[in-house]
Amino acid sequence: MEASSKPTCRIVKPGNTYDGKQGLSYFEGIAAETVGSKGICMHLLTMPPGARAKAHLHESHETAIYCLSGQAHTWYGDRLENHVILHAGEMFYIPAGVPHLPANLSSTPCSAIIARTDPNEQESVVLLPELDALVEV
Repeated sequence: MEASSKPTCRIVKPGNTYDGKQGLSYFEGIAAETVGSKGICMHLLTMPPGARAKAHLHESHETAIYCLSGQAHTWYGDRLENHVILHAGEMFYIPAGVPHLPANLSSTPCSAIIARTDPNEQESVVLLPELDALVEV
């Protein structure tokens, strides 16, 4: 293996953003696309007041969320029948393949660190438009 292809440690400053399939804008972070990671993706999300994602799931990949500030409502389940409110300082786990839809219903931004076991920023995202109308916010 050549020295230039050997993985190395990297610092990533979340400055650039990308628009996710889910309808939210994410700050670039740790991913296959930015650092060549093989088993994890981690990025920063700030949802402005009133923001809402599209219903979706992550095929075959788990998601862990740590809420830094604000609060986020998330509906989850086959028909988005379950509802939680994630507050600053709390963590939320979403198993692989579970449909979910997050939204910020407050008047202040909500920021969170999101990590997935999929190293690609958007590869495992599956939109579920048939579920979008089940949540009115």
